[in-house]
Amino acid sequence: MARLPMTESRRGFLLGVAAYGIWGLFPLYWPLLEPAAPVEILAHRIAWSLVFVCALLAFTAGFGWLRTLGRRRAGLLALAATLVTINWGTYIYGVNSEHVVETSLGYFINPLVTVALAVTVLGERLTKLQGVAVVIAAAAVVVLTIDYGRPPWIALILACSFGLYGLIKKRVGVDGLQSLGFETGFLAPLAIAYLLVIGANGSGTFTSEGSGHAALLALGGVFTAVPLMLFGAAAIRIPLTQLGLIQYLAPTLQFAIGVLIYSEPMPASRLAGFALVWVALGVFTYDAVQGSRRARFAAAADAGGDAPCDAGEPDRVPAGRGESLAEAPATG
Repeated sequence: MARLPMTESRRGFLLGVAAYGIWGLFPLYWPLLEPAAPVEILAHRIAWSLVFVCALLAFTAGFGWLRTLGRRRAGLLALAATLVTINWGTYIYGVNSEHVVETSLGYFINPLVTVALAVTVLGERLTKLQGVAVVIAAAAVVVLTIDYGRPPWIALILACSFGLYGLIKKRVGVDGLQSLGFETGFLAPLAIAYLLVIGANGSGTFTSEGSGHAALLALGGVFTAVPLMLFGAAAIRIPLTQLGLIQYLAPTLQFAIGVLIYSEPMPASRLAGFALVWVALGVFTYDAVQGSRRARFAAAADAGGDAPCDAGEPDRVPAGRGESLAEAPATG
């Protein structure tokens, strides 16, 4: 029997699952880099990401786009680089200090934080259901603060840093791979200088823990760029609402790894906090899907035709209604 050709929408779905699947499995990778400290791992991730991305750009888009950036966009990308450094460093620290479950919380609440930032920074208006979701999420943070005996700082830093990163990237409008090249290029001098210092004083691990350890540190650059490329390929093939639903695969895998593999504690009070987060996400996702559907019907009515039904055609979602679901990938 002849094999049916894969549709673009199915290909996009599989690419999205692959991207978020890789991000979700990151908690299994970072501990392999010990005894390197989180700061050393972060510095290697930046340096090797630059090497890998520059090699990809040399064979694809080249570097001519750098001349068209302008000061404003370059400044915004430098700020984005600072935010993603905070995000990467916090995530690596969280995973390697046995707070994997808390890192998953950061990416569960990231869409809700993004909406809150859109309201406070961009002046967008919340829908009623978005407001309900944000209030439930805030209650969840209170419950988890009581459970942990402290605010869930790791989760909050991850969500806020990546939410701001997404807003800045949205304004810059630069291709994902090119943006990553600029960001790592901006950060690389400091990262390389740090690696040279710890290499000289003997506290680095790149040359002292064997070739396998050195290879794993270098592969951090590949594992950073590849899921971003998969995400970019998925984003142009499937609707934003569908991609937004797929993004929950990453924190779900992280949560499962933390509880089932690393045996991190999950008392009833902590589970109650996570349950509130999941309820908030359910409300938020329902509102986004309904908003996307209404937008498609309105567009069809304006055009004088039937409502679109092609699941492979990317949605055109009004800002603040579904766009924030997938405006930036979870990097980890």
